[in-house]
Amino acid sequence: MDDLIDMMARNESPADISDRIKEILMQKSAENIDIIRPVVAASIFGEQEIEDESDENAYEDESDDYKEDAE
Repeated sequence: MDDLIDMMARNESPADISDRIKEILMQKSAENIDIIRPVVAASIFGEQEIEDESDENAYEDESDDYKEDAE
């Protein structure tokens, strides 16, 4: 961030200053995404695994019914 202030103080080109601002914002965004990613993944895929387990149990229950019908 200090280098951005130095760039402004040295009166560097507005395009260079703008590029540096974009780089800083992208770095901060990437850090936030890295922090939030595990939470979002757990909320999306964690619930999915629980549903899948209940579906597997449902199939097992159905197969037990077929075995009973066959007897």
